[in-house]
Amino acid sequence: MFRPTLRFAGLCAGLMISASALALSLNDLSQKDATGGLKDALTQGAQLAVKQLGTPGGFSNNPDVKIELPGKLGKVADKLKMFGMGDQVTQLETSMNKAAETAVTQAQPILVDAVKKMSVEDAKGILSGGNDSATQYLSKTSREQIRLKFLPIVKQATDQVGLAKQYNTFAGQAATMGVLDTKNANIESYVTEQALDGLFKMIAQQEETIRQNPAAAATSLAKKVFGTL
Repeated sequence: MFRPTLRFAGLCAGLMISASALALSLNDLSQKDATGGLKDALTQGAQLAVKQLGTPGGFSNNPDVKIELPGKLGKVADKLKMFGMGDQVTQLETSMNKAAETAVTQAQPILVDAVKKMSVEDAKGILSGGNDSATQYLSKTSREQIRLKFLPIVKQATDQVGLAKQYNTFAGQAATMGVLDTKNANIESYVTEQALDGLFKMIAQQEETIRQNPAAAATSLAKKVFGTL
């Protein structure tokens, strides 16, 4: 009559040992290995995101990051397209996405530098955090620098299109009437923020991929680190 109880106790003990082994696997990594593996994976994710977005169609062909006219302006644009009057809208959206593609290539050295500066404490927090904790670290440490790089590039690209001036005039009026958020009333600011959002969204996707499938990591050290999570 005691056998089921013994079996249950043995099963519980086995589960406790397995859980301890899993916990120890991460703790057994040296701080150097854990930080190095994370840096490898994060550099890989950042480089892939920039490469994917910085090619022709990188934004416009990806529905997750494609830049369209904001808010109610976007709804008006959709109606214009439906009635065959969307040529100007299409040209403007094309120019916005091309500007983002041009600007995003400038992000890589800033992202890589942010990874290099990561401390051991930063790494610990990231490894024990959620699926996008590394992306959140990059956003916190590099977004403002990247924004400053993007703005003049986007401005130069959109200034070459006469429709950019029309957008700023129209959007500015819409903002004063409360139809559009003021942060979206200037085309270079709007495109820059959209490009930043798209960049970090793609980095987050890369991070999630490596967390779920450590074999996707480019280096053996990164595979080792994420294989223990």
